[in-house]
Amino acid sequence: MPFIDPENGYLTVINLFKTDTPERVDRLVGEMKAIVDTADYPGWISSTVHRGRTEPGTANFIQWRGKQDLESRYAGDEFKHRTVPVFHEIATFIRLLQTEVEVSQRHPTLGAVTEISPARDDYTVIEILGVAPADQDELIGTLGAAHQWLVDVPGYRSQSLLRGIRARGVQGGGSGLAAVGEERDFVVVYSQWDSPEAFDAFRTRPAADQPTARRRSLEKRNSLTTTTSWNTYRVVHTRSSAQPASA
Repeated sequence: MPFIDPENGYLTVINLFKTDTPERVDRLVGEMKAIVDTADYPGWISSTVHRGRTEPGTANFIQWRGKQDLESRYAGDEFKHRTVPVFHEIATFIRLLQTEVEVSQRHPTLGAVTEISPARDDYTVIEILGVAPADQDELIGTLGAAHQWLVDVPGYRSQSLLRGIRARGVQGGGSGLAAVGEERDFVVVYSQWDSPEAFDAFRTRPAADQPTARRRSLEKRNSLTTTTSWNTYRVVHTRSSAQPASA
């Protein structure tokens, strides 16, 4: 099973898809599963498909040996002439995120590394935080330090922080997709919770009822963040390469 671990040095690609109906979500998940089950690309490590819960859509968490392997995949005929047209038809918006894992932290009772797997019952949240270039390191540090009080939040399981390298937004529909911008300065927060109720209680707790350390941490995060978007997910499928990463 895939693990989120800053020590492995993988290029982590998170592809976020939005669509407009449950039927299209079903098709997105089906198409992603088919791609994952036949993946045999040089430098490909793993792919894990997530189904959207709060908003209709999907996320694919993909690990690569490095950028050159990813670019080779994007340049291939199968990707350009089969994969891209299918997603053009189904998705209304696609966000392609290239990242590297900076920090992965868990509740002390949950072991040494963060696992992502459909065999687990995690309630997964993926947040994309925009940040000014000069503030990216400080935002990552602020989010990482929050682990000190997150361990006391009921239902918290893990938080992984991924440094944004490159992101491209694509707007689409039945007639195709059009690029709507590229960004390089963002942070991804991938967190796991016991349940929707635990996450909602954490997210909606009034500031006046929060401990001082948590309130100050959130204020600092908000002061550094320029944009925020998020969705919640259930992991539905995963597969890893049989080849070692160094092959």
